[in-house]
Amino acid sequence: MAQKPKVDPHVGRLGYLQALVTEFQETESEDAKEQVLANLANFAYDPSNYQYLRQLQVLDLFLDSLSEENETLVEFAIEPVPGVLGGPAVLPSLLVGPGPRTGAPAARRQHQPKARIV
Repeated sequence: MAQKPKVDPHVGRLGYLQALVTEFQETESEDAKEQVLANLANFAYDPSNYQYLRQLQVLDLFLDSLSEENETLVEFAIEPVPGVLGGPAVLPSLLVGPGPRTGAPAARRQHQPKARIV
């Protein structure tokens, strides 16, 4: 079982999350990685944490974990992705995918009128 990150109690939530990210990146223990990723996933369910998770690029950490052979890591990584991106409202955009060069969701692109050549 992983130990709690050694964090100065005065650094706050951002410091704690940074310590979790650092521990995940540096540990060799699969059990510790699972526990840390589960903790980060739990933080992703609270909208007040979104800004910190984005700042620490936790989404990249979750996405990288999706390619792990450890099924537990994959499970812990996939569930919080919509939350880290901005909550459930972004899920339809994720499922449809980005539009060309604009970053606009493809669903929105389909409803734009096409220019006619006369």
